[in-house]
Amino acid sequence: MTTILLIDGENFKSRIKRALNNKDIVWHEFDFNGLFNLVLDGYKIEKTIFYFAKIKTHPKTKDKSQELIEKQRLLKTHLEKQGFGVVLSGRVRGQEEEVFFGKKILVFKEKGVDVKIGVDMVSFSCDKLFDQIILGSSDSDLQPAINEAKRRKVKIIYLGFEDKPNKGISYNTHKTVLIRNSELSKFL
Repeated sequence: MTTILLIDGENFKSRIKRALNNKDIVWHEFDFNGLFNLVLDGYKIEKTIFYFAKIKTHPKTKDKSQELIEKQRLLKTHLEKQGFGVVLSGRVRGQEEEVFFGKKILVFKEKGVDVKIGVDMVSFSCDKLFDQIILGSSDSDLQPAINEAKRRKVKIIYLGFEDKPNKGISYNTHKTVLIRNSELSKFL
């Protein structure tokens, strides 16, 4: 059975961080390969792709933007050295939001990554490139792509986290594999 692992990078990182009680993590040193080998033991994964949004410099936060761009570059290089594919799709957008009595704060939101993952899931399924997709994302917006891949006879496995799995995705996929909190700290 041919298998691909698709990871929503920021979603996955935030889940790991929350599971480790918001511990500071140096992402370009994290052993993703070791984690996947442990939790997906028994699966022969042909290809793994991480998806991230492109970070652009924002005029109000130039220094912080440059810091985030550099961290993303280091992580991308680290992932590629571990043999993973990295797709930069969508973008991180800054927008001001009112929070309290007219006070506004600048909030950054990732847009477009889930769409790219969904398009790839459907494309891979239509082209019959893989018999099985392991989905490392807890984004409910991917449910239509999951349904279409299943309709095309592709087995979908949800890779989630024990502390807060997405029950809708878990229910809608063929199988769920949950990463235990206790498994994460050894890969820092």
